[in-house]
Amino acid sequence: MVFRISIALVLALVLLAGLLPGPFNDVVQGGVAQIIKSAGWLYLLIVFITLSFLMYLAFGRLGSLRIGGEDAEPEFSNASWMSMLFAAGMGIGLVFWGAAEPISHFVKPPEGLPPQSMESARASMRYAFFHWGLHPWAIYALIGLAMAWFQFNRNGRGRISDLLQPLIGAHHRGWIGTVVDVAAVVATAIGVATTLGFGTVQIAAGLERVFGIQASPAVQLTVIAVAFVLYMASTTTGVHRGIKWLSNINLGLAALLLALVLVLGPTGFIFDTFTTTVGSYLNQLVTMSLRMSPFSGSTWVADWTIFYWAWWIAWAPFVGSFIARVSLGRSIREFVLGVVIAPSILGFLWFSVFGGTALWSQIFGHVDLAQALSNGYETVLFTMFDSLPMPAVLSVVALILLMIFFVTSADSAVLVLATLSTDEAGDPPLSRKVTWGVCIALIAGALLLAGGLDALQGMITISALPFAILMLLVMVSLYRVLDMEYNLQRRRAQRARRMMDAWIEREIAAQEETRDEAARADS
Repeated sequence: MVFRISIALVLALVLLAGLLPGPFNDVVQGGVAQIIKSAGWLYLLIVFITLSFLMYLAFGRLGSLRIGGEDAEPEFSNASWMSMLFAAGMGIGLVFWGAAEPISHFVKPPEGLPPQSMESARASMRYAFFHWGLHPWAIYALIGLAMAWFQFNRNGRGRISDLLQPLIGAHHRGWIGTVVDVAAVVATAIGVATTLGFGTVQIAAGLERVFGIQASPAVQLTVIAVAFVLYMASTTTGVHRGIKWLSNINLGLAALLLALVLVLGPTGFIFDTFTTTVGSYLNQLVTMSLRMSPFSGSTWVADWTIFYWAWWIAWAPFVGSFIARVSLGRSIREFVLGVVIAPSILGFLWFSVFGGTALWSQIFGHVDLAQALSNGYETVLFTMFDSLPMPAVLSVVALILLMIFFVTSADSAVLVLATLSTDEAGDPPLSRKVTWGVCIALIAGALLLAGGLDALQGMITISALPFAILMLLVMVSLYRVLDMEYNLQRRRAQRARRMMDAWIEREIAAQEETRDEAARADS
């Protein structure tokens, strides 16, 4: 039922966006504007509560509980686990926005700062850290931890609706659960398709920049076709082979590109930017988390922060499901540190290297990235490489990295879509994976040609509002089952200690009786 309804809704939305891109986009953007105006504050508050809740779980009494039970062992090494988290959660977005977002904030800064000033440069890096740091990973971690716990500790089906069972009982398998699961599948399918569409645009722009191949519709469709073959091959081999191998290669290639830009770029400037920005980010974390602009009437927070939070929330069922799938055997403390803290630090380093180099190039006149920004966000990264030695090598490595990130995002998405739309727990059938793999490729290609990507991107922002409310319910539900498990383990431990104490007392009494008998025999 979930699969059939989801497919029908996705096709209906794609037809509207493809056949009537203008009117459909106008209606969607009107809805987005109204939601941000009326409920923008709600996104900020819920995401801040989510981060606080996860920190409480990690460093409180529940942190020692283990996904899969007390004796569960991790399926993957720490390196493979981290590489899969990074590739599914942020991958292609970091490459796309690593240089472009700081330059955008530098040109059009937040907080009423003067454009292209030293203050706007510092704020641009601080907000890049903010938008790609602890908060988005906390959103993913909440859904991932809840899905992992309900699937591995409570024999769930791997569905979003399972997370509501402690609150609504058996109704999570009725129509309420079906509505929740369908919404999760539709949001995931459209979000992945639109993101892959935008990734295709950047890959095509890179091909034009490096090899002179015009970024025509035919080239864009070719990129999608090649990616389709690769991500289906990866998906059909499973998590333990294709997805894990590609993610490990991806992380290694990302580290290579990072090291090249760090060494060839302004190394000292980059490290100064990293330390300065980490300090200001931590110092203003709460202020940025809850900042709106009711007095100035500025739309900057709505255009960037609220949009990002809505996007991460809408993606949470997809990324959270994948994180749950690969996190068996981790303790809650280890899970939160691995899913929230560690990827955030890697993201800070990435933005320091690419964003710092971009700002250095712009401020000190090595290349005009503000002009490149006016030609499209996708051109900023490759234009920045022109200010460094070996620009062709850097561009080729970036293109390969983009393509592999493209594939790893898609293969994990296919796996998650198939899992969310299958009734049985465990690895979904191959036919379901193939169906969703074909759908994603067709949707991305059709919308790219019809110009409907912006409209469906707005749909994701709208769909994030009910998911934000769902996150509050998930926190309540997860706390209940974790508290129950903690108390159960504590009672078992107390019973075991009492049994041990009783056994020790019996042993002591037996030894004393033996000594008394020996003493009587001697006498």
